[in-house]
Amino acid sequence: MRIGILTGGGDVPGLNPCIKAVVNGADENGWEVVGIRRGWAGLLHFNPAENTASEWIDPLDRKQVRTIDRYGGTHLHTSRTNPQRVRAADLPGFLKDRFPFAEGQKTVDCTPYVLEVINALGLDVIIAIGGDDTLSYAVRLHTEGVRVIAIPKTMDNDVYGTDYCIGFSTAVTRSVDLINALRTPTGSHERIAVVELFGRNSGETSLISAYLADVDRALISEVPFDIERLASLIVQDRKRNPSNYAIITVSEGASMAGGQIIEYGQEDAYGHKKLGGIGIVIGDALKKLTGIDIVNQQIAYLMRAGAPDSLDRMVATSYGRLAIGLIGQNHFGRMVALQSGVYTTVPIETSGLGTKRVDVAELYDSQEYRPKVSHLLGKPMFLY
Repeated sequence: MRIGILTGGGDVPGLNPCIKAVVNGADENGWEVVGIRRGWAGLLHFNPAENTASEWIDPLDRKQVRTIDRYGGTHLHTSRTNPQRVRAADLPGFLKDRFPFAEGQKTVDCTPYVLEVINALGLDVIIAIGGDDTLSYAVRLHTEGVRVIAIPKTMDNDVYGTDYCIGFSTAVTRSVDLINALRTPTGSHERIAVVELFGRNSGETSLISAYLADVDRALISEVPFDIERLASLIVQDRKRNPSNYAIITVSEGASMAGGQIIEYGQEDAYGHKKLGGIGIVIGDALKKLTGIDIVNQQIAYLMRAGAPDSLDRMVATSYGRLAIGLIGQNHFGRMVALQSGVYTTVPIETSGLGTKRVDVAELYDSQEYRPKVSHLLGKPMFLY
């Protein structure tokens, strides 16, 4: 058995423990593991005719992965490459004649070449670790007859079909630690802190971080907010605080009532522009409405920096072992998952069958802009 493994999309803590678990599990079964570097880009850019294996392919064994679980990020590197939507600027030079662009055509589908590379590398199965974008291409390969297993990761915890994605716990842990650290300068200067967190479509990181750090208000992607109402509420919060300060968390995908989310730059291969800046917009508006000085802080990449916490290590290692178990059972086309606190698997297509968002009715007060846990009995650990 020859297994290919890759990580795609944004890096999160926990990817390396997952890779290590796969490699060690494969070794116990006498199987070989080949690391595909830079996500799906590895299969798109690898050229057998030019012997580019060292740049894009990384054979993995126990010795090579022995210590990788001790640090964050991904040993295999990553990208947001989507081989079925490749722009002219991203097309490898050796493929330009094979995949010409017609007039007005923006992208080409290079899947036929990717299938040839999979065959050339002798890969019997591919383990894809990623969010819904990366896994959408895993689903495409599954429909093309490739044996694929998916492992969900995203610090937004928004892959449909699983209660938990690798990276979420550490992202919340980092956010809570940094929010509490920010209390020192915010309180010293008697200001309002606006803390912007990652979260494109799901506000779960803002919601759970606010819940655990006990911040004053939390803005999430799912609920547009009224800036004047927010200003009135946060001024009251500040007055009630003996130290005369207040803190707001905000998802990067949040928007004002009647407004749009703030995006910039060129769309990536999955149709997404970069997000970020809503915190500054909110801070400027609050300053004008209240006259109170603002501390603006984008936590951003610090949420995904450093080694994973114990929960992410546990889930990542278990997901890797679960994937090896599926291979041993010749059970492909599956995504490993956690549902109601129990490890399980679901059809790989599940990740694209819906959207996973905050249960606003159960977990959020849309008028007060803060977490509101209506019922705890029967809820999973992270309240999703």
